[in-house]
Amino acid sequence: MLLGKKRKLGRKIDEINVGEKLEITETIEDKDLLLYLGLTDDNNPLYIQHDYATLTPFKKPLVPQIMLTGLITSAISKYLPGPGSSILKQSIAFPKPVYHYATIVLHFEITNVDTDEHVITVSVKGYDEEKDEIINGEFEVCPPHTPRSITARTFDNF
Repeated sequence: MLLGKKRKLGRKIDEINVGEKLEITETIEDKDLLLYLGLTDDNNPLYIQHDYATLTPFKKPLVPQIMLTGLITSAISKYLPGPGSSILKQSIAFPKPVYHYATIVLHFEITNVDTDEHVITVSVKGYDEEKDEIINGEFEVCPPHTPRSITARTFDNF
């Protein structure tokens, strides 16, 4: 329950198919960066100091890569497969930096469904406004399990 409300769980493993896709577009705003930096207490000058960033090969402040990973894990938790799922493993690369105020497009695709192990594989590719690849990753995800009824074992002792 979330604040007294029942929340609908995401899709179960038998409802998920290889080839399913999801696309999400996100724009990185100042408020997003400030929330991330405040939450993590990460004061890397490459993320927040324009004067420092201009002296680096990047030329301007970057969006923290772990913040981009958070956008991916959030989409998995919200949509594919959705609430009740858990990320078991991830492999992710960031071939090109992402800068403040960027609009990125994330493409998700189910590439494997292993019902015996109760795991799906989600491929993720991200692109910037120039259509350059900024993220390439793969996530192993445990879709939500069907919860047992609280009365399912009531009479086990009799």
